[in-house]
Amino acid sequence: MSLLNLRKFKAQRLTAAQQRTLARLAARTRSDALEMISRGGSGHPGGALSSLDIYLLLWLCADVAPDATQAPGRDRIVVSHGHTSAGLYATLGNLGYFPLADVLAQFRQAGTPYEGHPNSALPGVEWGSGALGQGLSVGCGFALASRLERTPFHVYVVMGDGEQQKGQIAEARTFAAAHGLGNLTAIVDCNQLQATGAVADVMPQQLADLYRASGWDVLRAKGHDFDDLYRKLRGCRATSKPTVILADTIMGKGVSFMEHKYRFHGAVLSAAEQQQALAELGKTAQAFARRGAVVRTHKRKPVQPVETTIHPGARIVYPAGKVADVRAAWGNAITDLVARNKSPLAVLDCDLGPSVKTDAVRDKFPARFVQCGIQEHHTATLAAALSRAGVLTFWADFGVFALDEVYSQLRMADMNHTSMKIIATHCGLDVGADGKTHQCIDYIGLTAHLMNFKLIVPADANQMDAAVRYVATTPGNFIIACGRSAWPVIEAQKGQPYFGTKYTFQYGQVDWLATGRNGVILATGAMVHKALETRQLLSEKGVQVGVVNIACPHEIDRQMLRRAARTGRIFVFEDHHRKTGLGVSVAAACAEQGLHCAVRCLGIGRYGGSGQPGELYAEQGLDPRYFVKTIENS
Repeated sequence: MSLLNLRKFKAQRLTAAQQRTLARLAARTRSDALEMISRGGSGHPGGALSSLDIYLLLWLCADVAPDATQAPGRDRIVVSHGHTSAGLYATLGNLGYFPLADVLAQFRQAGTPYEGHPNSALPGVEWGSGALGQGLSVGCGFALASRLERTPFHVYVVMGDGEQQKGQIAEARTFAAAHGLGNLTAIVDCNQLQATGAVADVMPQQLADLYRASGWDVLRAKGHDFDDLYRKLRGCRATSKPTVILADTIMGKGVSFMEHKYRFHGAVLSAAEQQQALAELGKTAQAFARRGAVVRTHKRKPVQPVETTIHPGARIVYPAGKVADVRAAWGNAITDLVARNKSPLAVLDCDLGPSVKTDAVRDKFPARFVQCGIQEHHTATLAAALSRAGVLTFWADFGVFALDEVYSQLRMADMNHTSMKIIATHCGLDVGADGKTHQCIDYIGLTAHLMNFKLIVPADANQMDAAVRYVATTPGNFIIACGRSAWPVIEAQKGQPYFGTKYTFQYGQVDWLATGRNGVILATGAMVHKALETRQLLSEKGVQVGVVNIACPHEIDRQMLRRAARTGRIFVFEDHHRKTGLGVSVAAACAEQGLHCAVRCLGIGRYGGSGQPGELYAEQGLDPRYFVKTIENS
C-alpha cells in the first residue's frame, strides 16, 4: 500500500492497509537503528526506539521530501533530544535522504558525517542538537521566520519527557504563546523514563498543566498508534495557538526485553541481545563485527551561513572634537538599516530597549522588533534559528547576559553555522555603578572558544556605525562589544574623524592612530582614547609612543606586531580581564613569531566595585596618569 498520499497530511486518517505498511516499515527501521548502534559500539537505543514511530510519520506526512531539502516553503522538523539520533538516521536512511548502508557502516565513526548526535550537514536534518532543552527555542525561531519571511510552513519539534525539566523550555513555551505561533507543534516522547530511572522519581512534572498554563493547546496521543498519532498531528496544522502533543510511548518499543527498561537509555546490546532483538523485529539475525571497515560513500557537504541581501545605507558620521555615545551609534545605525530595507530583518530585545538602544526600532518599526522578555537562554537560540532560516537577526543585550549567561546556546549556534549578530553593550568596568555582577570583563577570552564567531570592539561611535553596516552585509556570526559611557570621537591628524565617510570597516584590519620610537600601545574599545591621551602626556615628557587600535581582538595582525616589536616595547591597554584578553593573545603571537620585545598587559586584575567608570579605572591602574608612570618605569 502506497504511503505517498500521506504527504502534507492530505488524508483524513490512515487506512488499515497503510497502518500495516507503516508497522512493517517501523520494525525494519528499528532493527536498522539497533544495528548501527551495535556496529558503532555506542549510542542510545531506548529512546531511539520510542521516538521512531513519531519520526516516521513526520518525515512521511509533513511537507518535506528528499529531493527538496532546501525548498523555502518546506516544513521544518527539529529533533531536540539528539541522543535518539540512531532512530532519526534509520528513518532518514529508509526514506531516501541518504544511503542507509552508509549510516549502518559509519554511525559514530571518525571522519564520517553520521555523528552521535544529529548533524545539520546531513540532508533532512534542520538543526544539529545535543544540548537538551534548546530544540523548542529553535522551533520558535523557525516558526517566527515563516511569519517574517511571509512564507507559510509548519514547524515540528520532537522532545523527550525527561528533557522537559530544562528551564529553557519554559522560556520557549511562554514566548511561543505570547507571539501566537500557531504554526508550531511540539511532540513530547513520553516514555516515562530517563537515564537514571523513572521521570516521576527523578523530577516529576505535570506537563499538560504546564503547557496549558503557558497558553498552548494540549493533546494526548498514543505514540505507537499510527492512526491516532496521524490524526492528532493533522489537526495541529490549522490552529491559532501552538500545540503540544504528549505522545505516550514505550522505551525500547518493539523488543520485549528492552521495553520499559531505563538501563537501555544508553546501553549497547550484547551480541546475544542483538540477535534476539533482530529476530523479534523480523530481521534475519546475522552476526557482524563491530566497527567494521568504514566505506565513505557520502561526502560531507560544508554548511554555509545563509546570506541575506541588504542595502548598507549611508554612513552616519559623528564630528571630531565631540563625545558620542557608542551604544546610541548602534541604535541609530540599526534604525537606519531597518528603514532602508524590506528584506527579512529582526531586532531582538530582552526587556532592555532604552538601555541597549533598540527602542527606536520598537517605536518606528514594530513589525521588525521582537520582544523576548527576560529570557536570555531562549533568545540566544531563537536568534540563532532565525538567522539559520534566512532572517537577518540582531540581538542586543548586556554583555553579561548576551555572552556570559548563554555560552552553551552560542556554542550550539556555532556548530549549526548560523549568522546571528549580537550587540553586547555594558562591557568592562565602563558599566560603572551597577557593579561587578553587570561588568562583563571576560568577553574576549570567552568568545575565543567559539570557532565560527568574530568579535568586534569599536573604538568610537563612528567605528561602531561602520561595524554595524559591515556585519549586516556579511554572512556569519558576529559579536560587537561596547561599554556604557559616551567616548570621545577619535580624530585624524587634520581634526577630522578618523573613522569618517572614507573609512570602510574590514574585519582584522588594525588602525595606526600614531607612531613612536619608544614603544607602541595596542588598545581596544574604551581604552583607545585613553591610549591617545597617554601618548599626549608622554610626548610632553619627550617619550614618543605609537598607538594602534585593535578592533578585532581575535585577529592579530602579524605585520603590525613585527613593526611594533621593533620599538622593543609593546603595551596592551584593555578594559578586560588581563589574563584572558587581548594582551595574552598579543604575547602568544609575539612568541610564535620569535619577536624579541617586552609585552606588558595593562588590564583588569580583579572584579570591580560600584562607582563612576573613571573611579573604577583609577582603582585598577587603567588611567592615563597610571599608564604614563608604568611606561616611564618599564
